[in-house]
Amino acid sequence: MTASQAVEIAPGAFHLPGFLPASAQRRVLETVDALASRPAGFYRPRVRGGGMMHCEMLCLGRHWNAMTYTYGPVRADYDDRPAPPLPARLARLAERAASAVGFGLAPDICLVNRYGREGRMGLHQDKDEDASTLEAGVPVVSLSLGDTARFVLGGFRRREPTVAVALGSGDAFVMGGPSRLRYHGVARILAASGPAGLGLEGRISLTFRQFALAGSRGG
Repeated sequence: MTASQAVEIAPGAFHLPGFLPASAQRRVLETVDALASRPAGFYRPRVRGGGMMHCEMLCLGRHWNAMTYTYGPVRADYDDRPAPPLPARLARLAERAASAVGFGLAPDICLVNRYGREGRMGLHQDKDEDASTLEAGVPVVSLSLGDTARFVLGGFRRREPTVAVALGSGDAFVMGGPSRLRYHGVARILAASGPAGLGLEGRISLTFRQFALAGSRGG
């Protein structure tokens, strides 16, 4: 994947279709399945408003607490198990995607979301990382496996217009620089739209973040 193959949806927001070939998709899925089989596997978070999220989550590197909207070393909002480490082979994929569109990224967090047929994610900003990362526009990188998602990208206020992007299996999406704090979400999952050879029902997304810049108080 090169920058010329990426589609710029907004300044700093890039869709990279087919970033992961089929063989790489299978390896990523095998890694996710192995992590999910351990004690701190997928769970369904309850958010601080009391409702349940419409996907299951597995946090790597640091745990995102759905009650406090903060990162920590353990799943304090669920079972107090420590967050599994982020495998270097997954982090390297995110680094490559960021580099392909001119960004630097040293990911130390990956939120793995598993969506069923009715899965979705409301519009939100990824703003729970350290101020050093947010102010520098260090990107968020997502990788998609399985069924296609109708991803929506908005502006900097919740009610601004959105554009829809179909994220298929193997696609990457990079959101950094001037687009780092855009609202975004998953409106729906297109059932049975993923590659049959992958053997995955539904969709899995892996979203990589860098919590803080080296040398900052949060790093």
